[in-house]
Amino acid sequence: MILTTKEYGAANSGLPLILIHGMGSAATAWQLVVPELAKSYRVITVDLPGHGETQLPAGLDMSPKSLAGYVLETMDSLNISKAHLVGNSLGGWTALELAVIQPERVASILGLAPAGLWLAPFNVRYPGTAIARNLASSLKVVSPFGLKYEWGRKLGFGDVSPQWRTYSYQLCLDATLALGNAAGYFPAWDAMLKKRFDEQVSSTVPITIVFGDSDKTLPASSCQEKSLAPKHATWLNWESCGHAPMWDYPERVVAEIAKLADICIEVPSVNTQHIQECHMLAYHVITELVENSLFRGSEL
Repeated sequence: MILTTKEYGAANSGLPLILIHGMGSAATAWQLVVPELAKSYRVITVDLPGHGETQLPAGLDMSPKSLAGYVLETMDSLNISKAHLVGNSLGGWTALELAVIQPERVASILGLAPAGLWLAPFNVRYPGTAIARNLASSLKVVSPFGLKYEWGRKLGFGDVSPQWRTYSYQLCLDATLALGNAAGYFPAWDAMLKKRFDEQVSSTVPITIVFGDSDKTLPASSCQEKSLAPKHATWLNWESCGHAPMWDYPERVVAEIAKLADICIEVPSVNTQHIQECHMLAYHVITELVENSLFRGSEL
């Protein structure tokens, strides 16, 4: 399946960044980091099936491994052989699965509160998140008005992060509408049940995982099991940060992406014969200059 994408930045600025949102979200989740990233990279946001502008075909497999396959198909459609992956929540799990399937296609991974790192997989849907989704769906008409007030933003985002007061009206509105319109929300939930991520990723793929110490969606007590993460991954825990680090600390997220991208810069292949030819040309030029200089010196 080919996912709906949006592109930003220059097409010739090295390996692209592919940003993968979480369950019940959409590509708009990256709005605080895309403008800065687009100054230096080719940035591609995707909408997972039944989220944002991507439709949900009947009976589509929504497991994280299948979602990784859809991202790969989308990369193929865009003629992208390799990319840096950034994923939040379910998007982080999807990025890790993609690196298991085809590590040679992944330059690096930044997992922002990635799902799947729990010792005991869920057997039923999280009651709180189901209520939030149904509430968002039923309040789509009044959300544009209620979110203009602090009490409305607190109701919707107070449990998302201790930084909720810094969230703009537009960010809150886009997130609420994305959740309310996400036809793929419950299919994605059901596809995660009785599953977890417990596979190893090739050490050739640099990985950084970020969790917030105030993440109530995937709390440290049950959903941040470091032993399940790839052994070579860098593990970071940010203070006063919730489930969406790209909302709480967009500058820090951009910095972590830059770190991973910088250590993965591909060196162009070098034609050794061409280098030898250049060396010989330089040798002849220098020799001629020296000989001419000596000749002119002898005339003085």
